[in-house]
Amino acid sequence: MTNILKNTPMKSLLVRLACVAWPMAALMTSCNEKELLNPVPNIALQDAYIFDTPARVLGQVNGLYGAMKNGSLYGGRYLMLADIRGEEFINRTQNVFTGYDAWSHTVTSGSNDASSAWGTSYTAINSANLLIDGLPKHPDVVDAALAGQYIAEAKFVRAFCYFGLITRYAQPYAKDKGASPGIPLRLQGESTPANNDLARSTVAEVYAQILKDLDEAEAGLPATYPTAVLNTTRAHKNSAVALKTRVYLTMGDYAKTITEAAKIVSDAAPFSAPAGVRHQLQPNITTVFFTDYTTTESIFSMPMTALNLVSGQNSLAYEYNLNLEYNLNPTGILGEPSWPATDVRKSAFTRVAGGLTYLKKYNQTNPTTDYVPLLRYSEVLLNYAEALARTGDLAKSVELLKAVRLRSDATYAFPAADLATAEALVKTIWTERRIEFLGEGLRSNDLLRNLLTIPAKGSGGLSAPSISPTQPEYIFPIPNAELSTNKLI
Repeated sequence: MTNILKNTPMKSLLVRLACVAWPMAALMTSCNEKELLNPVPNIALQDAYIFDTPARVLGQVNGLYGAMKNGSLYGGRYLMLADIRGEEFINRTQNVFTGYDAWSHTVTSGSNDASSAWGTSYTAINSANLLIDGLPKHPDVVDAALAGQYIAEAKFVRAFCYFGLITRYAQPYAKDKGASPGIPLRLQGESTPANNDLARSTVAEVYAQILKDLDEAEAGLPATYPTAVLNTTRAHKNSAVALKTRVYLTMGDYAKTITEAAKIVSDAAPFSAPAGVRHQLQPNITTVFFTDYTTTESIFSMPMTALNLVSGQNSLAYEYNLNLEYNLNPTGILGEPSWPATDVRKSAFTRVAGGLTYLKKYNQTNPTTDYVPLLRYSEVLLNYAEALARTGDLAKSVELLKAVRLRSDATYAFPAADLATAEALVKTIWTERRIEFLGEGLRSNDLLRNLLTIPAKGSGGLSAPSISPTQPEYIFPIPNAELSTNKLI
C-alpha cells in the first residue's frame, strides 16, 4: 500500500480503490477508469451526452428560455429597440451602444442594433431545433408525454423568436399579404456551419410556420404548472393562445384573433381565462411590476434574480430608470390629453428629474431584478377589443377597453365620440395600447402592422425624422454577419 501511495497520483488511486471497494457495482457496470477520471460536467454538456438523462434533457429545455433571456434579446434590448424607434422616447446620450442608431433610424447592416437580435434569435431557434430533432431519437430517456411537452415548449420558443425576427427584419404582412421576402426559415438543428446557405422564405411562409408551431405547442403544452413562477416563466397552453392573438392581429386576420382570444377571455366582465391558468387583470397594475411578478396577469415573462439577471446597457431598468438614457417625449403619449394625472400608470410609472420625465416601470435598479414581461393579459384583452371593433362588435370591444382603462383610472370617462364608430374606437384602442404597454416593446409593431409612418421626434440637433412605410429605414437591414456567411441571402 505504501508503494501505491508513493507512485500513484491521488485522483487515480481513489478511482482504483473505488473499483475494488464496490464489487457489486462492477457486476452491474464495468468500472471505467477513464470515464471516472474525465466525467462530462453537468454544466457543460457535449452533443453526445445531452440526451443521456432526464436531468440533462430538462437542462436543454431550461436552456431554451435562457437563450431567450439573453440581454440582446428578450432579456431587455429587443424590447428597448422596439420602443425607442417609435415616438415615445427622446435620446439623451447619442450612445450607439444604448440604441441611438435605432432611435435615429440610422441602423445599417454593420450596426450593433441590426446584429443583436438576429444572432441571439437564431441561437435560441437552433437550440429549439436541436431539441425537436433530438428527443424522438432518444425515446427511452423521458416518457412520451413529457417528451411531447418539451417539444411543445421548444416550438413555442421557436415561434416567439421567429415572430420577433419577421416583424423587425421584413416588410409588414399587411403590405402585400406576406409576399415580400422574409428571413431564412431554419427548421433543423445545426451543430456545424455546413448548412449556413439558406434563402429567405417569404413573409407569409414564416407566419405560416409560426402559427403551425403555436397550434402544435398549444396541443402539447400543459394546462398549468405546479407553481405561479413556472406558470409565468414556462410556456403553457394559454401562453401559446395569447401569442396567437398577437400574431393574427399583426397579420390583420381579425376573425382568427377573436377565435383565439375567446379561448382565454370569458364572455363577460370581470374577464378571466375559463381554463388552464386563470389569467385575469390585477386590481392594481403596480402589483404586476412592483410587488409580484408572477400573478395571473403575467402570462409569460423573463425572470430575474440577484444571481441571474441582465444588467448594464441591455437592462431596461438601467436604460430608462438608472442611467436615464431616454426621457419620455413630452409630445408623445406623455402629453396625450386622454391620459390624465389621475391614471396610476402615469403617477406610479413615471418620475421627474431635472425637468424631464422618465419611465420607472422597471423599478429595481440595484440589482436589476424586474421580470421582463413578454405577454400580459391586458394585451390579450386589447388585441381582442381591436379585432372586435374592426369586425363590427363595438359594444363588447368597449367593454374590454374599459376593463383595461378603468383598472388604472376608475374616474375616467371616454368621450362619446371616441367610441362612436369603428374607426374612432380602433384609434382609441391604439392610444390605450401606447399607455398600457409603454416600455414593453410593442410600439414599433403597432406602427408597422398598420402601415403607419413612424413619427418624427426630438428637437434641435438631437432629433429623428419621420419614416414612411416606403422608406428602407422602415425595417432593420439583415446584418453583415449573415450576409457574409449565407451566400443565398
